[in-house]
Amino acid sequence: MNREERKAFVRAHRTCVFGYKRRHDGPSMSIVYYIMEGPDNLLISTMAERGKAKAVRRDPNVSIMVLDEKWPPTYVQLYCEATIAATMESDAERVVDSMMGLYELMAGKPMPESVRAHAAETACREQRIILRLKPYATFETPPRHVYQEQDTVGLSHSLGQLLPW
Repeated sequence: MNREERKAFVRAHRTCVFGYKRRHDGPSMSIVYYIMEGPDNLLISTMAERGKAKAVRRDPNVSIMVLDEKWPPTYVQLYCEATIAATMESDAERVVDSMMGLYELMAGKPMPESVRAHAAETACREQRIILRLKPYATFETPPRHVYQEQDTVGLSHSLGQLLPW
């Protein structure tokens, strides 16, 4: 994929594996939904006391792997600088707006305004925050898929490369 194809892939999808350094043990990864903010930034909703939020406070360097949700798996890996974009204390309306956007993304359709009260109650009860991920690089590993027997002829893998976002 060229640069614009990678960016289009990220804009067209909705789930990623969020990876971050843990204080102890190895790296942690979790599958999360994201929404786009502008052409490049991703927003992720999480609870203030979850590992993702704590890790971002310690170290803003995170990685994500944006997933294609159909088989065979295709993905784009991004390296990002993460910040806390909003909290219930600093900007509750923005947190609730993001929750509404995520609900719509998850449902695949617009949510009626009546859902906003439920989103606000959940955001308050769970002390939701919004993480902003600003990609700065991507790691390209071209997908190699086998659909039928002849696809195995000459099948090879190569080393990927770090590319600017």
